[in-house]
Amino acid sequence: QPHIAPDIAVHRRRDQLDFADDRRLRKNLASGEWTRVTAGSYVLSAEWLKLRPIERHRLLVAEVARRLEPGAVLSHFAAAAEHGIDILGRWPKRVDVMIERATGGRSGGAVRRHALGLEGVERGTFGQHEITTPAQTALDLARTAPFLVAATAVDQAVWAGREGGPLTTIDEMLQLLSSTPRRWGDMRARRVVAWADTGAANPRETQAAHVLRQLGFPASRSQERRVLRSGRLVLGDRYFPEFDHWLVIDGRGKYLSPEFGEDRDPEQIVMG
Repeated sequence: QPHIAPDIAVHRRRDQLDFADDRRLRKNLASGEWTRVTAGSYVLSAEWLKLRPIERHRLLVAEVARRLEPGAVLSHFAAAAEHGIDILGRWPKRVDVMIERATGGRSGGAVRRHALGLEGVERGTFGQHEITTPAQTALDLARTAPFLVAATAVDQAVWAGREGGPLTTIDEMLQLLSSTPRRWGDMRARRVVAWADTGAANPRETQAAHVLRQLGFPASRSQERRVLRSGRLVLGDRYFPEFDHWLVIDGRGKYLSPEFGEDRDPEQIVMG
């Protein structure tokens, strides 16, 4: 099921009652106390900074969707954020919507329209709108996004370690590719799906796997588990079976996150 928007208070301009509120809003924006999500929607900057990039985009999608005519089909990055399909790199500043080819209509403001046609497009309900399924979403990004962005989206969609299980499977995506009308980018999508890794837990692990391959490193496996002599279970991000070596991929979040102890510095976390 699609995720709900982050639970933070949103100040909407159309809800304000008088000019004093409008003047206060401009002052808060100028001082940096408030952050603009999209036209007419604002949140406290302190709350905004706590959100992960995917959560910020999810909030943008929720706010833009409130103003769309009923029946819009959220797709591509918008659908990815709602399904919890993380990506490598920056999220777009506009919300992706898929429309019929004959409909026309230009992208503008906070909306980016994809006139690809809706025949054979898998989608479900999203409030008063619709949203492409995880399999459809991953394929749409595999067709159109830069390779590493596409690869991370596909890996996140099929990630076996996700709480509640993977959002889709490689077989489901291949079946969808084969059973629907041909689209531009289908061959590209097949190449991306062919490299899919159900063990990649995050976009950085997907990126590392492809970079290692490009640099000529031997074949490796993701999320290798091993029980040490002490009985402790350890997990390596990538394992090279030919040489019995592990590779650990850590981002700044691991060493700066409060969950590892606010009183510990990064060196203590590494050594611990």
